[in-house]
Amino acid sequence: MIVLLALLPWIVLPILALARGARSRQLRDESPDVPPNAPRLSIIIPARNEERNIDSCLHAALASTYTPLEIIVVNDHSTDRTADLVHTIARTDPRVRLIDNPDLPTGWFGKQWACHNGANAATGELVLFLDADTRLTPEAIARAINAANRTHADFLSVLSHQELGSFWERVVQPQILSMIAARYGGTEIVNRAKHARDKIANGQFILVRASTYHELGGHTIVRAHVAEDLKLAQLYFEAGRTTTLILGWDYVITRMYTSLHEVVAGWRKNVFVGGRESVRFGALGQAIFPLALLTPPILQLLPIATLCAILAGMASPALLPWSLAAIACTVAWWLISYTVMQIPLRYALTYPLGAAIAFYTFASAIKRGHNVSWKGRDYRSDRAPTTSAAH
Repeated sequence: MIVLLALLPWIVLPILALARGARSRQLRDESPDVPPNAPRLSIIIPARNEERNIDSCLHAALASTYTPLEIIVVNDHSTDRTADLVHTIARTDPRVRLIDNPDLPTGWFGKQWACHNGANAATGELVLFLDADTRLTPEAIARAINAANRTHADFLSVLSHQELGSFWERVVQPQILSMIAARYGGTEIVNRAKHARDKIANGQFILVRASTYHELGGHTIVRAHVAEDLKLAQLYFEAGRTTTLILGWDYVITRMYTSLHEVVAGWRKNVFVGGRESVRFGALGQAIFPLALLTPPILQLLPIATLCAILAGMASPALLPWSLAAIACTVAWWLISYTVMQIPLRYALTYPLGAAIAFYTFASAIKRGHNVSWKGRDYRSDRAPTTSAAH
């Protein structure tokens, strides 16, 4: 009985996470037909040193069944071949336009500034903010717009399938993605949420009505928020607008990072500062958030550490049944998670390594506080962004 009680966190928490995450509406449930009298769509792609992604992103968007559309790529002071690649495509397809982002002003984060200027240049009634590392299937946009029409959404965001190609992506990315899913639950839980703190969006695919976007202030209202997607959803909701989140794994594919360095740097920039936008219990929640952030990896590592201590003669053998049972529960959780994510199940056995790296990433983010670095720029919410000398 004592062992069972001690196991409750390793049993109950995964069951709750699975139950919450299962309640999701999907793009496959929406019509693929382009609606009659379809409004013009402007796709805005902020691009800073995206030569690895921009070609495939553009070609996929141009293959959309949805018309009419225009694509505006905002070149955010790239130092690689991003602009050249866009120019090459634009010469053969007039739907593509490249604009250069003005210098970053005081108080703005880079992506928001690029989105802001792209939206000001747009001519569509609908605006889709699309990340350069995201690829769409031909039906993705039509299905998303039909979902927005069905739900009368002023703001619709699609959760993409995360493509995890390398060893480190498959070991670490599920740690963070599963935490986010456990916190917010499935899309229907998010859509029915009564508090702004329980709203979330995926910045890789955000569709808005242009009139509402400009009426509410566009990206100006999130210019200094590192997790601008989450904050946009919350502010739209607070303004009384309808926000919709939908699962689009079959139609929207993203590969966020390709190396361990990118994974750590990417999540370190927003997991702490952005996560604080959604804490409960006011000032108390803000105070204990660092501990809450570190708890998931600690829960995974504690049984392993206990087992090692027992084998080394540094802990009582009486703890052996608990440690083995807790490890078994954790492995079972990851077997289910990797099945859902369509990743080879053998990676479930790497969870201690993933949890250790997640712990390091979170601890590093907490230590940095509101100091954020990304793509050669350093930010702090209460002072101007500056360009790193190394870039």
